[in-house]
Amino acid sequence: MNPYLLSNEELTMKLREVGELRYHDKHPYHVRMHEGKLSPEQLRAWVANRFYYQKNIPVKDAIILSKLPSKEERRKWIQRIMDHDGTAEHEGGIEAWIRLGEAVGIPREEMLDERHVLPAVRFAVDAYVNFCRLQPWLIAVASSLTEMFAPVLISHRIAIFEQLYPWIKPEGLEYFKARLHQAPRDADHGLGLVLRECKDRSDQDQAIAALHFKCDVLWAMLDALLMAYPIAEDER
Repeated sequence: MNPYLLSNEELTMKLREVGELRYHDKHPYHVRMHEGKLSPEQLRAWVANRFYYQKNIPVKDAIILSKLPSKEERRKWIQRIMDHDGTAEHEGGIEAWIRLGEAVGIPREEMLDERHVLPAVRFAVDAYVNFCRLQPWLIAVASSLTEMFAPVLISHRIAIFEQLYPWIKPEGLEYFKARLHQAPRDADHGLGLVLRECKDRSDQDQAIAALHFKCDVLWAMLDALLMAYPIAEDER
């Protein structure tokens, strides 16, 4: 055994440490949202800008799908695209996020024409898509492992929105409810691929760095929101 190769348990721990240190739930804008202290304008800005990220999830997943080396893995990965784009029988996560926008008071046409998307948010999301396009499939998969940290956060968010933002129409929360079972499934699949296919320490270090990059993307999006919709000093 290579003494420098991390065990699966050690690699998993290091990936989780990235989330503990840098996942976007620790950003001041996000903390304020979960304290119920965002104004309606600030919350609408988060929803509208996050939509640009949501609509690009199936794009990056299609890029990763095109690189996966086996039909078995492609069959599993394609479910992510259907979850967000929907099918002929079922609406997907993109439509559900548009309905979240409507539930917080953003007309559908304003979500779709992206008039509220900040340039820095667009830049960060495009950088993530391009990262998945340019990197080897294993490293692109590793960058998606923020899904490991999402389920607990999402379950909290549902309760927080219901309790602290009662003005949000309840039907707007369906996106989060669907992700409660989708995100753990996706995280298990992605983590399994990373643990199985990282053959040396270099692969492992690149996977950890990829997840750090993805956390930076999510953090940068909130930095842009905080600059455009600042929190007063006495409210921080």
